[in-house]
Amino acid sequence: MTIKTLETKNEMSRMAADLIIQGLEENGNLLFCAATGNTPTETYQLLKKSSDHRPGLFSGLRVIKLDEWGGVEKNSPGTCEAYLQDHLVGPLGIEASRYISFDSAPPDPTLECNRIRQAISEEGPIHICLLGLGLNGHLALNEPADYLESCVHIAELSDSSLHHSMVREMPVKPIYGLTLGMADILQSVMIILLVSGASKKAVTSEFLSGRVSTKLPASFLWLHSNVICLLDKQANPFL
Repeated sequence: MTIKTLETKNEMSRMAADLIIQGLEENGNLLFCAATGNTPTETYQLLKKSSDHRPGLFSGLRVIKLDEWGGVEKNSPGTCEAYLQDHLVGPLGIEASRYISFDSAPPDPTLECNRIRQAISEEGPIHICLLGLGLNGHLALNEPADYLESCVHIAELSDSSLHHSMVREMPVKPIYGLTLGMADILQSVMIILLVSGASKKAVTSEFLSGRVSTKLPASFLWLHSNVICLLDKQANPFL
């Protein structure tokens, strides 16, 4: 694992954006797995700026949504869908044919997981997976547990996830999660992990120990051969 500490969140976000653009320059129809939340927002804003200066740069980019809150309408404030439409899919002009997205309120969540699993099988591999580190060590909606699911699945949400800033915006709260599994994530060609803010110091300290445990799902990234972990200075517990 390559670990880099940047002075500010802006510098961290710029390095992440540069890595994504470099990957896209090498592979014009790259499949990008997109996280949501506060941490990646600035990275997506920088991608939009690059798109404005280099028209056509993202014309072949394919996007897959990492996870979604389940049991709420997709246009509800706070959903991952609403976030990605506002910050990535809309600004970069990603067409529906190049976007793999969980339905947040499917009639049958199990069938929805099967649909996404099939899409990954047909469209994969994921070339770059952008992730954030949850306060409880979760990765996507793979929550700390006695065991972790390998593939796309319905997730039981932890108290930590139910108090996520995105959930606070929702008039109707999610009752489950839909998420890529650990194997889906670890089969990505490259993984970029973003960690920002003083609130992440405790979990970052655990993560940087290198010990792998299902109680800290993000620790499984230590088993991948091509992970770039970008921290801002506030998140680094050793500074």
